[in-house]
Amino acid sequence: MSTKPTTTEFEWTEQDQRAVDTVRVLAMDSVQKVGNGHPGTAMSLAPAAYVLFQKLMRHDPADSDWTGRDRFVLSAGHSSLTLYIQLFLAGYGLELDDLKAFRTWGSKTPGHPEYGHTTGVETTTGPLGQGVANAVGMAMAARYERGLFDPDAAQGSSPFDHFIYAIAGDGCLQEGISAEASSMAGHQKLGNLIMLWDDNHISIEGDTETAISEDTVKRYEAYGWHVQRVEPKENGDLDPEGLFRAIEAAKAVTDKPSFIAMRSIIAWPAPNAQNTEAAHGSALGEEEVAATKRVLGFDPEKHFEVTDEVLAHTRGALDRGRDAKKEWEKSFAAWRTANPERAAEFDRIAATELPAGWEDHLPVFETGKPVATRAASGKVLHALGPVIPELWGGSADLAGSNNTTIDKTSSFLPEGNPLPEADPYGRTIHFGIREHSMAAEMNGIALHGNTRIYGGTFLVFSDYMRNAVRLSALMHLPVTYVWTHDSIGLGEDGPTHQPVEHLASLRAIPGLNVVRPADANETALAWREILKRYTKKFGMGAPHGLALTRQGVPTYPANEDTAKGGYVLFEAEGPQGEAAEPQVVLIGTGSEVQLAVEARAQLQAAGVPTRVVSMPCVEWFEEQDQQYRDSVLPPSVKARVAVEAGIGLTWHRFVGDAGRIVSLEHFGASADGKVLFREFGFTADAVAAAARESLEAAAR
Repeated sequence: MSTKPTTTEFEWTEQDQRAVDTVRVLAMDSVQKVGNGHPGTAMSLAPAAYVLFQKLMRHDPADSDWTGRDRFVLSAGHSSLTLYIQLFLAGYGLELDDLKAFRTWGSKTPGHPEYGHTTGVETTTGPLGQGVANAVGMAMAARYERGLFDPDAAQGSSPFDHFIYAIAGDGCLQEGISAEASSMAGHQKLGNLIMLWDDNHISIEGDTETAISEDTVKRYEAYGWHVQRVEPKENGDLDPEGLFRAIEAAKAVTDKPSFIAMRSIIAWPAPNAQNTEAAHGSALGEEEVAATKRVLGFDPEKHFEVTDEVLAHTRGALDRGRDAKKEWEKSFAAWRTANPERAAEFDRIAATELPAGWEDHLPVFETGKPVATRAASGKVLHALGPVIPELWGGSADLAGSNNTTIDKTSSFLPEGNPLPEADPYGRTIHFGIREHSMAAEMNGIALHGNTRIYGGTFLVFSDYMRNAVRLSALMHLPVTYVWTHDSIGLGEDGPTHQPVEHLASLRAIPGLNVVRPADANETALAWREILKRYTKKFGMGAPHGLALTRQGVPTYPANEDTAKGGYVLFEAEGPQGEAAEPQVVLIGTGSEVQLAVEARAQLQAAGVPTRVVSMPCVEWFEEQDQQYRDSVLPPSVKARVAVEAGIGLTWHRFVGDAGRIVSLEHFGASADGKVLFREFGFTADAVAAAARESLEAAAR
């Protein structure tokens, strides 16, 4: 990233101060009009956000997706007006009517910033701390992007150098996810990350002394960050020049992330509401709003007052953004000329296209040979790694178990790390035992663009990640979660490590596709489908979670219909082996498909034509048209059995009233996986018995 200041001298005019005070008025009026919201922080943070958007950040309001832009993350998402008002003033497309419609149906200004909903919003921040981890992920992605396209450029000279700015509050830093992410950022020496901490000493329950007494600045020093503190002005307001100088100093530190503590007074300068918890999450009231306007020199009878002079002044960001982008485009054009092959790669990756012939490198596995699907996934990554350079990822300290090491000779680690495989542009990320921040960092990596990210842990630990996974789905992000050890089949580690409710629970997240392949070939085809779906042509519509086995499972012939989420693996047969209409359909996922196959053999031998359906992804299957779904699960066949080593919540809608579900409705135990399957009733005999029960029920 460039170490040159955005402006050589700090300038603060009366118009700048009037613009900042206008921000405070708009924050008060927006909350007062709707009757709810968070005015206090937006009021106190006004100088900080203004300095970033008007004095320091490289951004173009006319092109919010410009590759060379700096990124801004408002981790304290409840203070959404902090961002919305800057977007309005700078010219991102929000207008005064949008602020007047704050937190109302259909508005561009929802209660918390939402990615894809409001131009200029880089990420959805609601749950506190998520934005901190998103920003860390963006900073990681920026470094990896540089390694893809311009690894040899001198520090600060590449068109791919830029900064990630974040504003976090006390609540963000109390959440454990921010500690995980901040530790990761310090370890990775992310010098392109600058975080401003709104140290206002107020939370919903009052003074933060009720809950915390640590020295936060020293904590960040211990993480390995470059830290500064900016004191307020004598009147208690944030000091714009002090912030400017601190941020410029932070930009000059290229081997550490930067942490800037800003002591602020919430709701400054409201005469009675400032420094109170009430100002955090409630409208100030008409009298207090009017009194504050008087303090600021505004007419208390006017609402949403923005003078033409203020707006003309702040919309200067459009001219500055255009000029900054033109300057960047010159350096980008020079880079393209000097690096034609990398430029062609950039164009392909930016268009979310995959390399020609990449599918030819996918492994095909020998039929009949038992292979753990986690091992098959690892072989897919090994095969695709040399072909798809933008594909990278790792694990939460479980790479050997998750099989997520795409390149064991290349670890994403900063200069100075003593490990022999350390490379600041390495392929394999060591997220550490930080599952929650790993997921949110993956979101940040995906949001940054120009790479494809995956990350692994055990399926049972998806609980640690759930909030970030939910946000992946909410934002429709192309991230891939590799969740292994997907059932009681993992064995002796016992019930604390054996997922039971997790598959059904994850399937309950709207927009998340949970893929549980039956075998090695389904795993390869699932990876192929996931990668194909992460394109602009397809719509980049959803994150995916792969649920993979620890134990070996039989390998069946590859079937292209894996991409449809459910398909006929083995068809029903008559007495002479001829095709026949099924009398019963057995549905399985993952390691339990083999039980359905074995049960089919029993039923066929007893003269019952039986179809086996493998359904690796319920969500993909439900995307198919009704004709296809009916061809797999004929409505006329009422006798059905679903078998999955987890709770049966998913399967009631597929088996119907006459159907039966072979499931696990309790926790597991510590024993060999084969023993657990037998003792808990996951056998071919049990599936066949359930089929006979279903046949009897369907005949009534």
